[in-house]
Amino acid sequence: MPTGIVGEFLELKESTDADVLAMQCGDFYEFFADDAELVADELDLTVSQKSSHGSSYPMAGVPLSELTPYLKALVERGYRVAVADQYETEDGHAREITRVVTPGTLLETSDDDARYLATVVRGDDDGPYGVAFADVTTGRFLAAELADRGDLRAELYRFDPAEVLPGPDLRNDDAFLGAVREDLAGSVSVFDAEAFAPGRAAHAVREQFGAETADSVGLDSDPATRAAGAALAYVAETGAGVLASMTRLTTYAASDHVELDATTQRNLEITETMRGDADGTLFDAVDHTVTAAGGRLLREWLTRPKRDRDELDRRLDSVASLASAALARDRLRETLGDAADLERLAARTTSGSAGARELSSVRDTLALLPALAEAIEGTPLAESPVAEVLRRPDRDRARDLHDELAAALAEDPPKTKTEGGLFRTGYDDELDELIERHEAALEWLDTLAEREKRDHGLSHVTVDRNKTDGYYIQVGKSVADEVPERYREIKTLKNSKRFVTDELEEREREVLRLEAARGELEYELFEELRERVAEAATLLQNVGRAIAEVDALASLATHAAGNDWTRPTLTESRTLSIEAGRHPVVERTTDFVPNDLELDAERGFLIVTGPNMSGKSTYMRQAALIQLLAQAGSFVPARSAEVGLVDGIYTRVGALDELAQGRSTFMVEMQELSNILHSATADSLVILDEVGRGTATYDGISIAWAATEYLHNEVRARTLFATHYHELTTLADHLPRVANVHVAVDERDGDVTFLRTVRDGPTNRSYGVHVADLAGVPEPVVDRADRVLDRLREEKAIEAKGGSNGGDGGSPTTQAVFDLSTGSFAGNDRGEEASRNGGGAARGDGPAGATAATAEDAGPGAENAGTDAGTELDPEARAVIEELADVDVAATAPVELLSRVQEWQERLDGND
Repeated sequence: MPTGIVGEFLELKESTDADVLAMQCGDFYEFFADDAELVADELDLTVSQKSSHGSSYPMAGVPLSELTPYLKALVERGYRVAVADQYETEDGHAREITRVVTPGTLLETSDDDARYLATVVRGDDDGPYGVAFADVTTGRFLAAELADRGDLRAELYRFDPAEVLPGPDLRNDDAFLGAVREDLAGSVSVFDAEAFAPGRAAHAVREQFGAETADSVGLDSDPATRAAGAALAYVAETGAGVLASMTRLTTYAASDHVELDATTQRNLEITETMRGDADGTLFDAVDHTVTAAGGRLLREWLTRPKRDRDELDRRLDSVASLASAALARDRLRETLGDAADLERLAARTTSGSAGARELSSVRDTLALLPALAEAIEGTPLAESPVAEVLRRPDRDRARDLHDELAAALAEDPPKTKTEGGLFRTGYDDELDELIERHEAALEWLDTLAEREKRDHGLSHVTVDRNKTDGYYIQVGKSVADEVPERYREIKTLKNSKRFVTDELEEREREVLRLEAARGELEYELFEELRERVAEAATLLQNVGRAIAEVDALASLATHAAGNDWTRPTLTESRTLSIEAGRHPVVERTTDFVPNDLELDAERGFLIVTGPNMSGKSTYMRQAALIQLLAQAGSFVPARSAEVGLVDGIYTRVGALDELAQGRSTFMVEMQELSNILHSATADSLVILDEVGRGTATYDGISIAWAATEYLHNEVRARTLFATHYHELTTLADHLPRVANVHVAVDERDGDVTFLRTVRDGPTNRSYGVHVADLAGVPEPVVDRADRVLDRLREEKAIEAKGGSNGGDGGSPTTQAVFDLSTGSFAGNDRGEEASRNGGGAARGDGPAGATAATAEDAGPGAENAGTDAGTELDPEARAVIEELADVDVAATAPVELLSRVQEWQERLDGND
């Protein structure tokens, strides 16, 4: 077992479950053994060797003052880092772990986004679930009970925590852990199971927020209380020191906000595109905030739309006032641009990590409150809700704190609190006296060289200081023999000599004493000042939130004014009526064609048909985004909009394979559909962009048909359903709230133009071959696809070309029947049989019905293929053909027709 520093390091490492240990050794933080190798790889540090007890151990280190950036880099890569600090003892010094920095408790972040720690507890086997979210960088703390795993997944995706602590009952839940790793970039950590115990957790909540707080804010859920208590215990145990900034417990329920499940948040690209980028998102489009806190709040509004109409109307009133008062809005935003992030500064002060510059930022930001009030004075904003927002913080207390900081701190204090120069003259009499004596002593030293030159006729005399020699007098060698006897030589250099005197040594001791006394007093005064600022953490958070809200409202107003957005009319009805609506993101980069949308109690389900690439998806997503923006309190991209409030927005748009999770494209699609059918209510908005396309035609139509009926009859949600199954358009004739709309196309002389205009009524073509041509599919493939499509429309057989003609050595053209239900040919034998039988009934179960080989498509020698065909048919096949001939396709309902085709297919199969 190694001894000394390495032994102490390994012993401390053994006592913590952190991934890495940084141990202070004098002026450095050192890493040894495996930790040294790890940080060297991750942070590109140089590795040296340290000998201990006859063995050699890898060693790497960083200067004491530079630990923070290295710490941040490690933590942001998912490592938990323990920090052991050195302290003095009677026998010398010792070290102990003072904090463990984890992804969820990192104060020094590299961006302005919220950084949440999440704790999750399961009540019973299938819920309810308790969650708590703590942002140590701002002191924000929320807790809630969620009904089921779908709600839990949506909330975790919405908050995107940097670290998740599952309770004891979830640590071995593969489904939960898999969902967390699939949806989130954050890490999963294990914490003491006792911290999740009901009694201990409730005690932690009472201790932190007060005995009556839980009752007053409605925290009456056992799972939520357990999650909250565990989060507080984890923050305390890791030593972040920010518990004092967590002054407000916020609870919420699912009914407070619009439900946006994880799939919908991805599909609507609210804060992240499907490719994982921030550019091109809704947030990117409307974000004109000038403060970090304002950007965080705007992001929260977009990801957590509200259902409280009064609150939404207040936001809309504010946006309207700001949008119409351009000059006042510009003055506000210019003033806001100088604001620091007070919420984060409050957390830094309570943790003891704030320096003089952070306190000067608090001072300067508090000074903006009167300027913000002045910016709206005498304008229409003075009578708007914006003025109410600015009146929320205690402005008298804010002024008092500002005045104290202004009287205490230097205008531009140094970065570190040990450099001196932190305080203004007049702040503390004792400090002023020390500074005066210190500066006098320094002045004596600064003028010593000139006095020595003058008094002793010496030239080439300088006075300087270094760590080895202290203060010294340096004289050129040419006059070194002329120095007074009181000079004592201490060092000879190439061209000069260094001397000291008794008086110089005494002055040096005085300077050092004064420097130490001044440093100690300044440090003590600064700690006291920072403590008083920390006691005002709630005030700083209130001011910070007011600034953030004004900034977010001004951002929405700026975008509305600059992009011709309009105020939506909010109602409690089942209406979504949009005139000349536009997509809020797409309109920024294209010449956008506006479209109307009308959904209400009588017309609540729209089946949207039209060509591929014509704009169906854009049309439906813009409807969802307009609904979302309205319930975020924003203006919307439309000429006018009446928006009935919804309780949730659910989307199914496209699908990707998730093979690593054992889920195919179709399985993902069905799971998303299942979630919608289980979760949506009559007050929801549902967007379905294709259902059933990942399976056989019959299966797909059946699922789409049944889902439409269920949404219409049972769920009764406002729904837009885009499909290429044109058979579904007949439902508008049978279901009272279903209507058809389509994206118009102009087709002339074989040329197709997508008009991007949505009109009432159905369409019966998808123009997929045209889109293939636009995508650059080789011309022979496009031409062949056109011919095959024509054959299918004419209900004729398709010849399967196996290669070049027989004369070239390739396979000859083969006659075959195409099975639309499986997407495959019936096979060569079947094709030959069909040819021999003159094109008997097709095996396909597609909506077009049976297809048969004909002489026209059969190739050479096909003219005689039907000779005496009737005599070769068995009775069952003849019966099917006779029944088929009697069917009136136009008068038969699609479902009945599909059922009969299925029956005929089964009879023919059984007759083989």
